[in-house]
Amino acid sequence: MAPKTNHSNTFIIFLLLTTTTFSNSTKLNNKTKPSLSDPTSLLAFKSKADLNNHLNFTTKTPFCNWQGVECNNEHKVIRLILRNLDLGGFFPSRTLSNLDQLRVLSLQNNSLTGTIPNLSGLFNLKSLFLDNNYFTGSIPFSIFSLHRLKTLDFSHNNLSGNIPTHFINVDRLYYLRLSFNSFNGTIPPFNQSSLKTFDVSGNNLSGAVPLTTALSRFQPSSFALNPNLCGEIIRRECRPSTPFFSPATPPTVGLNQSAKVHGLIRQPYGKKHDRRAVIIGFSTGIVFLLLSLACFAVVIKKQRKKKGKGTSGSSVMASDTAAATVEEAVVMQMEQERELEQKVKRAQVAKSGSLIFCAGESQVYTLDQLMKGSAELLGRGCLGTTYKAVLDNRLIVTVKRLDCAKMGGYVSKDVFERHMESVGGLRHPNLVAVRAYFQANQERLIIYDYQPNGSLFSLIHGSRSSRARPLHWTSCLKIAEDLAQGLSYIHQAWRLVHGNLKSTNVLLGPDFEACVTDYCLSVLTNPSTFDEVGDSAPYRAPETRNPNHQPTPKSDVYAYGILLLELLTGKYASELPFMVPGDMSKWVRSIRDDNGSEDNRMDMLLQVATTCSLISPEQRPTMWQVLKMLQEIKEIVLLEDSELDLRSSNAIAMS
Repeated sequence: MAPKTNHSNTFIIFLLLTTTTFSNSTKLNNKTKPSLSDPTSLLAFKSKADLNNHLNFTTKTPFCNWQGVECNNEHKVIRLILRNLDLGGFFPSRTLSNLDQLRVLSLQNNSLTGTIPNLSGLFNLKSLFLDNNYFTGSIPFSIFSLHRLKTLDFSHNNLSGNIPTHFINVDRLYYLRLSFNSFNGTIPPFNQSSLKTFDVSGNNLSGAVPLTTALSRFQPSSFALNPNLCGEIIRRECRPSTPFFSPATPPTVGLNQSAKVHGLIRQPYGKKHDRRAVIIGFSTGIVFLLLSLACFAVVIKKQRKKKGKGTSGSSVMASDTAAATVEEAVVMQMEQERELEQKVKRAQVAKSGSLIFCAGESQVYTLDQLMKGSAELLGRGCLGTTYKAVLDNRLIVTVKRLDCAKMGGYVSKDVFERHMESVGGLRHPNLVAVRAYFQANQERLIIYDYQPNGSLFSLIHGSRSSRARPLHWTSCLKIAEDLAQGLSYIHQAWRLVHGNLKSTNVLLGPDFEACVTDYCLSVLTNPSTFDEVGDSAPYRAPETRNPNHQPTPKSDVYAYGILLLELLTGKYASELPFMVPGDMSKWVRSIRDDNGSEDNRMDMLLQVATTCSLISPEQRPTMWQVLKMLQEIKEIVLLEDSELDLRSSNAIAMS
């Protein structure tokens, strides 16, 4: 019965559209007549992809008002957002690919199966989100004919095969997520300067990560959970495979390289020069021993042969004994090498005192060097005091000294260490990296990268002597997206919570990117630490103002909404009034000095802020949803700007 109903709907829409077009023929010219191909394509897609009948495509309304559909003035579909609808079917070919004016297509977080069809007809497509479905097969090569494509998300599917090298020819590529599939083979040498988001974690990729300028910008987490990947970027040595007929020589340990990353000088694979020299020397001695034993076995065999047949059995026995001796020596060498490696590690830990470096970090300074460095007070907060420390090797780090009196022994040493191991593993361009930590008696320190461009609080509010004007809305959008990227990573990738988000805990990186700091530390303190006074109070969600309630991802979203309002208005968080959305928009416009078109764009950001700061946590979006809202705003703005440029060009041409 279902196919019959779908054909009936198609026919009814055909009649309605034909009648509407005919009756309004005196009002519409040829350029503004609704196209039959777009609604027909949408219905054809629904018939195969929406077996659960969740899509509200009804003939009672024009197709441009259908769920998730957005059209331009010419009644052509430009955006199709059908996410989180539990679509249960497959993506049929020759349906949505007919939408030749489509800019954004999102089918994320559904239950679509099968392969991804040929999409070459979508030659205006800029953003494609097919993540969190059950697609199988390989990446269709039709993708590479879409020359306007910038954003592509195929993550969390069952795709397989190689990552096509054709990706390196997608000049405008800005965002690529292929994580958590079954891709194999090597990573192509991506080197687009436009590439800002990249993630291939959770696959079966192998070989060295290409050392390109573009890929070097991404943290090892972008390549994680690929056991056979190696290379300098992920700080894992690529060991050459041993030939079948080569001598049993142990592989060389370590590389004589070093790299300065985010203000810390570290060796990519965490192995010191002195350790390398010791191990190579030890290995050379073992090889010499093995060769000596082999020669000894050959000499014995020759001597036994001279004694004739009567001693042939003894000759074989001696040869076997020599071979066994060689094998035992190899095993012994491996055990001694492992023991030596453990001794080196213990010596390094002892040398650095109780300063514990996070996973993947080299121990490039000791606790004594850190304590002797010159210190400059940066600020005091509810968790402790923050200093800028300059070490004798000119290395600059940020040291946070936790206030153990406020923490009140809230967590044990073991709990603190386990938690810091997790937090120390977080690596994202919009998080200030934790490099090391220390605890002894009543002292706890956390060492971060130093960020030279100050805090977002200072950028928004200026110095004490002069008040800054509200930032331009484009700067607000950029900062908002940076923060959403970092928080979404904490929430989704690691299931952790920031717990103390505020403008003083957002720092500006070398390229003035917004980077979140002091994250995931709230669980280490007594909840009463965050009382109703101080600079943290305005950011606290209503449900966490009770001292017995720990922060949650939704309380982070609330704090993000307040911070975004602070960003848009230039007002301190404590000065923000409680208003209904309409009054809030008027108030914000009275503060800012935007023109008419920028007012509309600012309103879109304001809507995100007010949605995040709703009283009920159930009504707030997730950080991942917030990130997608911001990216949609960017897409809308880019579309408006391109259409404005086109109209201007046409006007100039006509004049």
